[in-house]
Amino acid sequence: MAKQKNSKQPSSTIALNKRARHDFFLEDKLEAGLVLAGWEVKALRAGKGRITEAYVLIKDGEAFLLGGHIQPLDSASTHVVVDPTRTRKLLLHERELATLIGATEQKGYTVVPLAMYWKRGRAKLEIALAKGKANYDKRQSKKDADWNRRKGQIMRHDA
Repeated sequence: MAKQKNSKQPSSTIALNKRARHDFFLEDKLEAGLVLAGWEVKALRAGKGRITEAYVLIKDGEAFLLGGHIQPLDSASTHVVVDPTRTRKLLLHERELATLIGATEQKGYTVVPLAMYWKRGRAKLEIALAKGKANYDKRQSKKDADWNRRKGQIMRHDA
């Protein structure tokens, strides 16, 4: 008799940055790998990562994640020096880095992290080139979202 796989697979998403969609116009999205220590991988598997306050800094032709918080597990070893908010290097191709560098230096874009997730057993970070929203843009986005929600309710009610 063959074993059946568990029909409910755990979510591959570790952390989301919902605030980024509210505060920025998102343009170009990229996927980056993360350089992590062993304890960080274990903590991320337990879902202890946050990227809401994080941002991406490009320095000396490399990209780094600043402000990403990975809470250490209680069972972490005592001889390991743990820094939950340390700067983590992002792994990107040269042409992707060149795109990010050009957009941030010349066109005034910001690079923001959107989501952290697992892909084939490796932690990945979805980043995006973004332009900041003014308050009136945020209000307009909220109005549009409310109207689309209301429109959906009306359509469902009529059908």
